[in-house]
Amino acid sequence: MIRTTRFAFPLLVFAAVLAAANTIPAQDTVLQIDPAQTKVEFTLADILHTVHGTFRLKRGNLRFNPVSGHAAGELVVDATSGSSGSNARDRRMNKNVLQSDRYPEIVFRPDRVEGSVAAEGHSQVRLHGIFTIHGGDHEIIVPVDVQAAGGVYTATAHFIVPYASWGMKNPSTLFLRVSDKVDIIVHTVAMPAR
Repeated sequence: MIRTTRFAFPLLVFAAVLAAANTIPAQDTVLQIDPAQTKVEFTLADILHTVHGTFRLKRGNLRFNPVSGHAAGELVVDATSGSSGSNARDRRMNKNVLQSDRYPEIVFRPDRVEGSVAAEGHSQVRLHGIFTIHGGDHEIIVPVDVQAAGGVYTATAHFIVPYASWGMKNPSTLFLRVSDKVDIIVHTVAMPAR
């Protein structure tokens, strides 16, 4: 009986360690988003032509747990930086639609990652969080394509902002009708935070 116990005890300990390893939470991945390598593009359709433009990212960081999916951080866009190629149109957008003198930042605060982010290679995930624009908080889910290589994550996110239903003025006039939604595409690069 002593011999059996001597062999069984190490096996039981090994089995307990394996079981515990499955319950140990994975370490959070902490990333810094590079504003210089980030492009926030917007597209607004109207009857005559489509308006394309960009905004600048001021700062960004992201923390997520690859096992639980919990996320935190923020991406902060300079609302005053909107550029569509027409100074007059950009002034109207800032003054009448975004009111960027009162609301100078557009912020996305993620709280959950749906899906797995691969440490290497391609992943498709959905980032859930709160999008703050024009003084209002809006819950959104953003589909994100991620390409990871050597700890660097290159990501593209695409989502729609229904700005008119979120309380912003639609700049349509009698002769110019524009969509009440803006198409947003974000291209960015994130690296391990230091």
